[in-house]
Formats: sequence, C-alpha cells, structure tokens
Amino acid sequence: MRKTEIQLEEAVGLIVENIQPVADVETVSLSEAMGRIGARAVYSGTDNPPFARSPLDGYAFFSEDVKNASGKKPVKLQVVGTVFAGEWWNKKLGSNEAVRIMTGAAIPPGADCVVRQEDVILTEGNLEKPAYVEINRAMGAYENYCFQGEDLKKGDLLLEEGRYIGWVEMGILASAGICQVLVYRRPRIALYVTGDELCFPGQRLQPGKIYDSNYWLLSGRMKEMGYPPAIAGLLPDEPEVVAEELKKAVEKVDLVVTTGGVSVGAKDIFHQVLPLLGAKQIFWRVRMKPGTPAMFSLYQDIPMLHLSGNPFAAAVTFELMAVPAIERLTGDERLNRKRIRAVLASDFNKSGGRRFLRGCLKDGLVMLPSAGKHASGMLFSMAGCNCLVEIPPSKVPVTAGHLVDVILL
Repeated sequence: MRKTEIQLEEAVGLIVENIQPVADVETVSLSEAMGRIGARAVYSGTDNPPFARSPLDGYAFFSEDVKNASGKKPVKLQVVGTVFAGEWWNKKLGSNEAVRIMTGAAIPPGADCVVRQEDVILTEGNLEKPAYVEINRAMGAYENYCFQGEDLKKGDLLLEEGRYIGWVEMGILASAGICQVLVYRRPRIALYVTGDELCFPGQRLQPGKIYDSNYWLLSGRMKEMGYPPAIAGLLPDEPEVVAEELKKAVEKVDLVVTTGGVSVGAKDIFHQVLPLLGAKQIFWRVRMKPGTPAMFSLYQDIPMLHLSGNPFAAAVTFELMAVPAIERLTGDERLNRKRIRAVLASDFNKSGGRRFLRGCLKDGLVMLPSAGKHASGMLFSMAGCNCLVEIPPSKVPVTAGHLVDVILL
C-alpha cells in the first residue's frame, strides 16, 4: 500500500495496470450491436451498390447517341420502357433508345449515362407514359452514373476488431447485408453508495438525513456512456454489511465502484471493510482537490475503486479514475478524455494544490461558476458545465486571461 498521497497520473496508471480487459465474446444480432465493441474484423461479402444504379429520376441511354446534341440540334430518343427502384431491366438498349429510370434503379445494359427528368423535352406521350424525349446537350460516358461497388467492394474491411459500433457502423454493416456481429461481452460493474445519512428520492426526509444524489449521478453517467451498472445500491456505514455485499458482488462483476467512507472520520468504513475482506489496498489518497481520499483495492483480483462521498468530488474522480478503468475493461476509445488549452474567463481566488473545477467552455474561453460555488459538496453549479478545468499548484490565485488545461466532458 502507498503510505502517502500520489499524483493522479500514477493513480490512473495503477488502476489500469491492475485491470484486465473483458475477453469474453458473444454473437449478437445487428439490432443488438449498437453500442458494442467488435471482437472480430468484419469484411463485406458483397458490392454496394450491387449493380450500377441511377442517382436521380431521369432517362438512361448510351452517351454516344447524343454526342452531337445541342440546343439548336437536339437528339430525339425513343422511350422503350420504365424501370423503378427494385426492378430489373433484362433487355439491352438499342441505338437511339432510352429508358425512363427512377432514383436507385438499376441502369439497363447498354446505357452509360442518365439525364435529369427536368432537362428533357417530351415530344410525344406524357410524363407517366413518355414516347419520345429530346436531349439538347451532349453527355459524357458515366455522367450521373453510380458504379457497382462505388461505396464498398466485396472483401472491403467494414469493422476493425476493437471498434465501437455506433450508428454509422450500424448503417455500414446493414448496407453489406451483415445481420450478426461478434462482440465483446459488456463489462459488469457494481456501483454502491454508502452513508447512514442518505435516503432515496421519494422517501420521507427524516431529521439529519439528506437525499442521495451519487447513485443517480454516477449510474446516469454510466448509462450515458453505454455501460449501466449491473448491480447498484445504497449501503449503510456498517463495515460487516458492506463487506458481505462486496463478497457477493465480486463473484458477478468485473469492477466495483463505491462512494463514501474513504476519509479519516469515525464512519469512514473502508479502512475496516478491506481488512474484513482480506482485500489488498493499492493506494489511498491522491494529490488533487476535490477527491483527495480516493482509494483503490483488489479483492479476489477484482478491482475496487472507492471514491469520496461528496457529490462533485465523486463526479470528478469518477471522470478521472473510473472512466479510464472502464475504458481499459472495454477497449472503448470514445472514453479517452480529450484535453485542450483554453483561456480562463474568470478569476479563481484560491491558491494551493492541484484542483479540478467545473466550467463552461465556449469559443476558446472557459467560464467558472460564481464565487463560492466550487465546494465539493455542491452539485447544482455543475448544471450546464461541459468541462473540467485543471488549476495547477500555485502560491497565488489564478486570474482571468491565464491559459489552463480543460478536460472535455
């Protein structure tokens, strides 16, 4: 166990090196593949489109027939039929013949271009049953022509192993006729909130009690990421009760996240829970505010991350420590927090160690909440914020105009 505070980067490194990525795989239908991580490379078994097709409503014909066409000397073509999307034209077009064609329909054999419906003149018949059309300009071969395999060809790589399957990937897989995908099993994560003072919304608030927000805050974040908790609950400040619950949980999950009970008070129970379990404490206390007393342990090789119970501290340490843990479990690179530099638009009137503040980034400027709204127990001032602002250790307050590191949420 580390006896002193460690840097955040070292803490994250220790967390990640003690987590094994989920290796179990399963085959799911395409309808269930959204939000999963592909476990095997997927290749196309077909061309898309599987035939040459028209990109618009118009008339298909052989470009050579209109090579001398002009406004003064239009070329007249006989319309020998109509082909709609989903139909197939079996005949080959002859000289000076055209087929009326709809968007997405297969281009008939013998045709190599399509003219827009709006650019022809009907000389006999009507739009529903045209007999002849006049073309008043020359057209090149393959003008307004979508080639077979234009989007993807048979054998093309559609999905790399380890790639997140989002809405675009869903469409690509479907366009190649893929109906099943091999994916990694979703990680099973337990989320526990501890504290005798807590009760759930909807319950009557007794004297000395407060409504819990951490359960809803962190389970909501996990759902937003696509990894909702498999087990979740509110536990009392009783070491034996918590230890028994964790014993049962580690048989079913890949990661445990808790909030509360990690500081130095009489009710900070995880200093008792871990010995009761025989768990190995990897570190306790990280050189950052808020969330200094964060703790990380291993029990039966299952990683357990214990975070501060103060809501904003729980939110910050979840983003900076639990999210990298979940990224390691899943291989989901979307979870890799992006850092940028921005200009501080307001003063921060405290000095001291490394801090992470809530902020709102817009057009390269980052605005902080009103003074006095930075406490780790305050959550409301995080509403509308889209980033965490890192304030490095300093002996003097940081003023507006300073460049700061910003972590996008």
